[in-house]
Amino acid sequence: MLGPRPAGAPFTRNTAGAPAITIFDDITARGRAIALVVAASVAGTPAAAPACDVCAIYTATEQRVNRTGPWLGVAEQFSRMATLRLDGTKVTNPGERLNSSITQLIFGYNFTPEVGLQLNLPIISRTFRRLEEGTLVDGDETGPGDLSLLATLRPVSHVTEESVLRFSFFGGLELPSGNPDRLQEELAEDHVAAGGEPVALQHDRRIAQHVTPGTDHAHSPGGLSGIHGHDLALGTGSVDGLIGGQMFWSWRRLFVTAAGQYAIRTVGAFDYRYANDLTWEAGPGAFLLLRPDHTLSLQAVCSGETKGKDTLDGQKLDDTAITALYLGPGIRYTWGYSLLAALTADLPLVQNNTALQIVPDYRLRAALTWHF
Repeated sequence: MLGPRPAGAPFTRNTAGAPAITIFDDITARGRAIALVVAASVAGTPAAAPACDVCAIYTATEQRVNRTGPWLGVAEQFSRMATLRLDGTKVTNPGERLNSSITQLIFGYNFTPEVGLQLNLPIISRTFRRLEEGTLVDGDETGPGDLSLLATLRPVSHVTEESVLRFSFFGGLELPSGNPDRLQEELAEDHVAAGGEPVALQHDRRIAQHVTPGTDHAHSPGGLSGIHGHDLALGTGSVDGLIGGQMFWSWRRLFVTAAGQYAIRTVGAFDYRYANDLTWEAGPGAFLLLRPDHTLSLQAVCSGETKGKDTLDGQKLDDTAITALYLGPGIRYTWGYSLLAALTADLPLVQNNTALQIVPDYRLRAALTWHF
């Protein structure tokens, strides 16, 4: 199931996050009858055993088979952040940390097996410790994030004796229901020097003082924090566009999935605009347990995000861009046509950021859906 990340949270950096952002299969279906037809068409042939596998895979990946009406879900993304990076280089952390939990409550309704609506409401909780005027200060932000309303379309669901192929797409809006007050901190930071000096030049000068001459090493800039107002805001104050899609392909017990989401941001509260961001995930997997009534699969999941520089009153901010790549295991369990449970762990491989930012040490993503 794919849902938007709240804007502003690291990797999420979404957030509205991530989030995000989080990316899970939007599991849909054509009908229990199709699976039965496939099974019947190959019964009694040498391919009967693989065909039974295909029927079970179809059940596992097309959970909304023959089901119109409502469905419910919950998705969680927890990010542990205690690493500071300065222009992509790890630097000494004076004790800052940020724990971000984004719980998305998901309400869906399928008008037909191919067309539906999905409403996502994120509940965000962030606890942090950061430098404020040279002193470590503890704090927290908890509340609803930006709500999103998505239309889903599932135009392709193709089954053969040995494979299943499925495509789905979505598009919609993210609405400003979250509290953007933390963005006021961006107004207080020295983003523009006296005389209108661009923010990037000013920060580059301050950061350069903390890079050891003749080396590639750096230490944490004294007095500067890697946790910013845009990281802590629960909402954006803007109406944003969301588009994306997902793919599932299997051959016997092996499968590959891919999913992506692109967020198109607009100017929100305090003339702050989060940059457009792209999030994606893909990877191969295999079914370890394959039965008509329940399945268990294991997958190697590669995921990533790329996001540009946010703007304040039209001027780019240098401590907001990031390109990240993660890799980790994913496990998924289905029970009949009703229950899906999924858990994925993300470990960072690449984290290229601008200026000083706190970045994830790891992320855990989980999802649970029930179709009536």
